[in-house]
Amino acid sequence: MTDPEPRAARSGRGPSKGPSRGPAGGPSSGPSGGPTRGTTGVWPLIRAERTALAADLADLTDEQWTTPSLCTGLTVREVLAHLTAGASLNSVRWLAGVIRCRFDFDKQVAMRLAEQLGATPSETLERFRRVVPSTTKPPLPTLAMLGETIVHGQDIRRPLGIARAHPIETVTQVAEYYRGSDMVVLAKGRIDGLRLTATDGPFTTGAGPLVSGSTLALVMAMTGRTAYCDDLEGDGVELLRGRCETA
Repeated sequence: MTDPEPRAARSGRGPSKGPSRGPAGGPSSGPSGGPTRGTTGVWPLIRAERTALAADLADLTDEQWTTPSLCTGLTVREVLAHLTAGASLNSVRWLAGVIRCRFDFDKQVAMRLAEQLGATPSETLERFRRVVPSTTKPPLPTLAMLGETIVHGQDIRRPLGIARAHPIETVTQVAEYYRGSDMVVLAKGRIDGLRLTATDGPFTTGAGPLVSGSTLALVMAMTGRTAYCDDLEGDGVELLRGRCETA
């Protein structure tokens, strides 16, 4: 659910920006449809991100667990349950859920989230810890799973005031994936006609008005997180902000 807003809430307002709902069948592909880094190299990065997130959330109070996330209508606890669900669904279970929900992807996201929420915040966190080493995934590219983990991790951390120094190489791979894909979340279309340049790494893409900032802030803005536009600079920031708010 990389997009931050449920589909029903954005009806008639253009492409989505809430948790990722649809699959992207077929083998992993890079921004231009070519092969990505081998999945054996991506899964350790996913595990590292999950491990860091679990550690960051270990001491939250019950009140903090109810904090609204950057995903519209979801608390930080619910977003964590969504990440657990994504790491627990293979292609067969994903398709069975789609059929059960009559191809209502929002309904399936809600159903799978509820399955993993648990009775208490402690149980929600424990369920997430259990899937840290999981390589189970819906029919999505493995890099999309890495993107989900980083983006939703920040959907949780930012409202809680928790900072994480993501490895630049890892976040750069995610930025490279999103710059060429609208597969799971509108990203390529959102940055069309803009020049994005990272100030802390090698990532750069596009042509047009400049948007610059940390690689993480660029990734989060590419995937529709308006709050991260405050961390960016350049003549293209307000255009990108408008696209985050309306798409």
